[in-house]
Amino acid sequence: MLKCRTVWKKLAPLARASSTLCRQNVRRTALNNGRTPAYVPAAHMSSGAAGGGRANQIYVLLVGAACVGGGVYTYRTVKGDGQRYQERIEEISSRPNKTQASYIQTEPPAVPEPEPEAARSSEEPSPPAADVEALIPPETSEAPPETSEAPPGDSAAASLKVPSHAPYLLIGGGTASFAAARSIRARDPGAKVLIVTEEPDAPYMRPPLSKELWFSDDPSVTETLRFKQWNGKERSIFFQPPSFYITAEELSSAENGGVAILTNRKVVHMDVRGNKIKLDDDTEISYDKCLIATGGVPRNLQVIERAGEEVMQKTTLFRKIEDFKELDKVSRNVKSIAIIGGGFLGSELACALGRRSSEFDLEVIQMYPEKGNMGKVLPEYLSNWTTEKVKSEGVKIISEALVKSVVFKDDKLEIQLKDGRLVKTDHIVAAVGLEPNVDLAKSAGLEVDSDFGGFRVNAELQARSNIWVAGDAACFYDIRLGRRRVEHHDHAVVSGRLAGENMTGANKPYWHQSMFWSDLGPDVGYEAIGIVDSSLPTVGVFAKATAKDTPRAATELSGTGIRSESETEDTATSPVASPTPTPSGSHKDEYGKGVIFYLRDKVVVGIILWNVFNRMPIARKIIKDGEEHSDLNEVAKLFNIHDD
Repeated sequence: MLKCRTVWKKLAPLARASSTLCRQNVRRTALNNGRTPAYVPAAHMSSGAAGGGRANQIYVLLVGAACVGGGVYTYRTVKGDGQRYQERIEEISSRPNKTQASYIQTEPPAVPEPEPEAARSSEEPSPPAADVEALIPPETSEAPPETSEAPPGDSAAASLKVPSHAPYLLIGGGTASFAAARSIRARDPGAKVLIVTEEPDAPYMRPPLSKELWFSDDPSVTETLRFKQWNGKERSIFFQPPSFYITAEELSSAENGGVAILTNRKVVHMDVRGNKIKLDDDTEISYDKCLIATGGVPRNLQVIERAGEEVMQKTTLFRKIEDFKELDKVSRNVKSIAIIGGGFLGSELACALGRRSSEFDLEVIQMYPEKGNMGKVLPEYLSNWTTEKVKSEGVKIISEALVKSVVFKDDKLEIQLKDGRLVKTDHIVAAVGLEPNVDLAKSAGLEVDSDFGGFRVNAELQARSNIWVAGDAACFYDIRLGRRRVEHHDHAVVSGRLAGENMTGANKPYWHQSMFWSDLGPDVGYEAIGIVDSSLPTVGVFAKATAKDTPRAATELSGTGIRSESETEDTATSPVASPTPTPSGSHKDEYGKGVIFYLRDKVVVGIILWNVFNRMPIARKIIKDGEEHSDLNEVAKLFNIHDD
C-alpha cells in the first residue's frame, strides 16, 4: 500500500493537468460547434485544427494508460503482500509461542476441582471490622494445596497458566496478600484476584512454624503441617483448603470472579506507567490495581556469608515451610545446634528445640549480643527472668556474644567470639532479623525509607495512585505513633485487610494498632502493642499468676492458637477496674503476670501484657488516647491483673 501511495503521488499532478486540459477542450469544442453551420461535414470537425480532436485523444490515452498501469501495479503489490502475510502467519503458528499456546487444547491440570461459586462464597463472608480470626483456616482434614504450575523451565506450558490481565494483582503469597484478597472479595464479590508468589505453597500462617508445630506428637507433621494448639484442637497452617481457590487459567473467564494463585513465580520488573509486571520467565501481566506484599528475607551474619560454602550449607535462615522441614530433620540427626539471635524467633526456636534436647540427646545453644533474652524488647529485669526461663527449657545460654568468625573444622562448626570464647556445634540457625524485600523499588520507581526500610507509603498504605503496600515490606505512617514498619502476623492481617479495602475505594487511613505475641512454651507468653523498645522508660506492674494465666489456658478460653485481635475496639470503652490495690512490681523475683508500660515524653506508646490475655482492646485504647498518666498503677487496674 505504501508503494501504491508513492506511485499515485507521482501520477496525480499529470492526471490533474490532463483532466484540466480535457475540460478546457470540451468547453472550447462546444463553443465552436455552437458557431459552426449545420451543413459542415462531420469529417471536417475531426480533422480540422479548430476542433482539437487529436489533443483530446492524446490526453484520454495518457490518463487511461496511467490508471491501467497504476491499477495493475496496485493489484500485484497487494497480492504479493497478502502472500507474504499468509506465509508469515503460517511460520509463526508452526512454532510454540506464548500467544498461540493459550489456544492449544491440553488435558486439564491435575488439581482439585474448585468448589462451585455458591459454596465458595459461603466460606467467604465479609469480615467484621476488627475480626482477624476470619483468616484462621477452618477445621479441615484436607491436605495442603497442591501446585498446578509447570516447572519454571517449561515456558510454553507456563503460558497456559498465566492470564494476561488481572483486575487485582497481589505480589506475594503471605498473610498480607491473603488478607487483602479476602477483603477485596468481601467488598467486591465478583472481583478477580491473582496472587503471584515465589513459594510453592498457597498462603499459610508463619507463627506455628516456630511455635506449635514443634510440640506435635505426629511423626509426619512435616508433611501434614497440621498441629495441635495448646488447647488440644488440631488445625492446618494453611488459611484455606485447595477448593477455596480457582486455577489461574480460569480467572479470566470466571463469571463470579475468584482468587487464583501462581506459585513458583517471581516478579522481576514492574512498569507502573504501563500498569504491568514481568515474571522471571518473561511473561507479562497487566493489572488495574496492584498490591505489593513481598514480605522480607531473613538476614544473615556477614561472617557466615564469608565463611564459605561448607558453613553456609550447615546454616539455616528460618522463614518458610522448607526451613521448618529442614531444621526438623537436622535436629533429629545432629548432636548440637547453635541459635544466633535473642529476639522473638530465636527465643521461640530455642525453647522448641530445648524440649527435644533430652529426647534426642541434642545440645541446644542460644547466643546473642544482649545481656539477656529479648534484651532489645523487655526491660532488663524481665529479660533476665526470661533468660532463666529459657535455661529451664534445656537451652544453654551464651550472652554478650559477638561473633568474630565461623569456620568448618574437623566436622564441626567453630564459632569464634570477639571476647575469645569458642563454641563448637554441628549446625547454626541465624535468627538475626528480617530484611524487607524491596527488589521492585528500582524498576517501579518507588521510595524506600532510609530509616526503617520498606516501601514508603501514606496513611492509606498507598505508594502510587493504583499501587498499595502491606505487611512486612510497608513503611507506613501511623496517625498515632508516626512512621513505622512492623514485622508481625497481626500487622500483616490488619494492613493487608486495610489495603484490600482501599483498593476497592474505601480510602481509609491506618488506625488499628496491630498486636504481636510470643510464647516461651505453653506456660509463658506475652502479647504486645505499640512501640516496645527496651531503650524507652518503662513501668511494670505485676501480680501472682494463677493456673489460668498461661498461653495454654488462653487458647482454651478463646478456642484459637492464633492470639490475634478478636474483639472490637468498643470492648475497651468502659473497662471495669479492679478494686484491689495495685503495688508496683518492677523488681520482684517472680513475674507471674503483669503489665509493662513503655513511655515516650510521659505518654504510653507501647504495652506488654505478660501472661495476661484477652485484654488487648484496653491496651489499644490507652495508646490511641495518647494521654499523660500521673499514676500508671491506677491504669494497670484496668487490666484486672489481681483478679483470681
